[in-house]
Amino acid sequence: MSASEWAAHAVQVFDDVVAATPSLRPRAGQHAMAEQVAKTLAAAPLGKEEAAPVPAIAVIQAGTGVGKSLAYSAPAIALALQRGVRVIISTATVALQEQLVHKDLPALAAQIPQPFRFVLAKGRGRFVCQLKLERLLSTTPEEAGLFDDAPAAAAPPTASAQQQAYASLSQALASSQWDGDRDSLATPPSTEVWGPIAAEGSSCTGKHCPLFQNCSYFARRKELAGAQVIVANHDLLLSSLSGRVLPELDSSLLILDEAHHLPATALAQFACTMDLSRLQWLERLSSRALRIGQLLEVEEIADIPEHISGLRRHMTQLAQDVQAHYSDALQPSRGGPARVRLPQGMVPPVLQTSLTAMEAHSSGMLAVLRAIAKALRSAIKETPEQAPQLANLYAQLGSLAPRLEAVYDTTTLLLHQAEGKAAPAAKWFTLEMDDQWVALHAHASPILPGNTLRQHLWPLVRGAVLTSATMTSAGSFDFYLRETGLQGLGQVDTLEVASPFNYPQQGVLWAHHTQADPKYPDVFTPEMVRTLLQDLSQVRTGALVLFTSREQMRQAVDALPQVLRASVLVQNTMARTTLLATHRERVQAQQPSIIFGMQSFGEGLDLPGALCAALFITKLPFTPPDDPVGEARAEWLRSSGGNPFTELVVPATAIRLAQWVGRAIRTEHDQAQVYCYDKRLSTTAYGQLILKSLPAFQVKQRFAQ
Repeated sequence: MSASEWAAHAVQVFDDVVAATPSLRPRAGQHAMAEQVAKTLAAAPLGKEEAAPVPAIAVIQAGTGVGKSLAYSAPAIALALQRGVRVIISTATVALQEQLVHKDLPALAAQIPQPFRFVLAKGRGRFVCQLKLERLLSTTPEEAGLFDDAPAAAAPPTASAQQQAYASLSQALASSQWDGDRDSLATPPSTEVWGPIAAEGSSCTGKHCPLFQNCSYFARRKELAGAQVIVANHDLLLSSLSGRVLPELDSSLLILDEAHHLPATALAQFACTMDLSRLQWLERLSSRALRIGQLLEVEEIADIPEHISGLRRHMTQLAQDVQAHYSDALQPSRGGPARVRLPQGMVPPVLQTSLTAMEAHSSGMLAVLRAIAKALRSAIKETPEQAPQLANLYAQLGSLAPRLEAVYDTTTLLLHQAEGKAAPAAKWFTLEMDDQWVALHAHASPILPGNTLRQHLWPLVRGAVLTSATMTSAGSFDFYLRETGLQGLGQVDTLEVASPFNYPQQGVLWAHHTQADPKYPDVFTPEMVRTLLQDLSQVRTGALVLFTSREQMRQAVDALPQVLRASVLVQNTMARTTLLATHRERVQAQQPSIIFGMQSFGEGLDLPGALCAALFITKLPFTPPDDPVGEARAEWLRSSGGNPFTELVVPATAIRLAQWVGRAIRTEHDQAQVYCYDKRLSTTAYGQLILKSLPAFQVKQRFAQ
């Protein structure tokens, strides 16, 4: 079949599903999206080729109510089945993953004639390592050395409580009452309990492990191998690009839902950090590597003393030089970490000698560990009767490898100097009080997510669809294409599918003009809170208030009159699920219920109908570039003749505000009032640009009395 015939078949499958599902009716926007998905993925040049072909990529903004999960899943799965490949659907939130796996995909599988299997993919660390668990039950955690990869400040639970927890988990595994997935436990264990028994790549011998046949993680891997549709998340997708956790992207169709999160996920994934103050792990790594290397007669262990002593000496020297060079900025405080950023990403000469030596020694030590690991795997294969003991040795050595890798990655990025007009990395140091410890860390991160994705992700992709309800800024995809590295990358189609909702008829946006300027919170916040409380007194059903700072929310809570206090549910005062359940119960009982929330409540909440008949936005959700990565990017933009506010802050704010406003109208029958107390939305040129990114509500002006 040709690409056009594949696409036509995929669209027909989508149409058949809609026609066969009584709860669905044809929607022009949803059909247009399905056609674009089919066209793009049918043209994807899948498979190994000598020269990397131009990928087929579509960026689709689908407004609330379009039904985008069906619009991409039906044609993508139909194409995958037709072409004999697999679909990877990557999301940003657990809520959407669960919706796909437990609701959308089962419903789709019931309608598509050709059967297909789907599975949820999780990172290795969500599963128990039974080898570690067995070892911890036969010895103390300290003797096992499995706390070595956890922060020194994280005090482990008492030995008796620890052993009881591990014994309970082991019994649950043995009786098949638990599948080894942390998320399937009724009460997930604490990080301190879970960390020492979590599966990890650096300490896993795979098929050479004596417990491989019963391994929870590899059992899930087998499920992935037999599935045509794999639901993952952006973190797992990016972290496994060089591994074999997910199917190879050049032979798969990729869907990125909630794709507005992709740039931030990319920056977080490729940032790195190292601890310069707690170095006891170096001696443990040295003794283990020497002992295991001698046992296996690995020649490379002769280099261990030089590398370990060099690392300790130069890491100690670097810590001293950093504290001396930045003594004014790096003052320990119990109020939070002190921080100093390196302007233009330039490392002072006084630090370069130690960093260069650290890079060399960490690289050399990693080569030694690879040689020992290779010898261990060979020994396990050749002497299966010794596999349990050898696999334990592998786990002991592997538990410390991530710290060594962090040293190498961080020093390498700290030493990297951008050439010409290229963007430098963000580089900074932090110092904080941690009980009796003074912890000094070095950090480095890329500052342009687009460059990072263009380097690591897109060269592997053959066919992809990126979609979200919020991708345009002021009606243009340009900002999003730059942030994702797709601008100028071959053939990238964009499509904006409008929401089927009649926003002018269903909602009103009240643009309130305070007398105080929102830029001055000391005078703005009290005035805003007074107006907000007056408006909240009129609420008779469900409402959501979104704050831009904890201090803002605290002042509003403190000012609540008694008559309103009983109706308000405040984020973090109870579990999120409990808060939302309480809210629904109150609204169903026709009682007023008002949620006070921060930024995380501005996205992903589905509160249709009376659950959110009124939405209150206290201030435009600007996120000024005041974190080290944002500061470094703004600095680079200014040095390049750009304007960080108009090029970065305003477009990002437009997308974020569109997400917030999207909480108000969730169905074609909803009616909602949206209140924004930031007059800059109406009185500034950039506010008008932001307004263009919002649904087409009636906009009414309101002035302070």
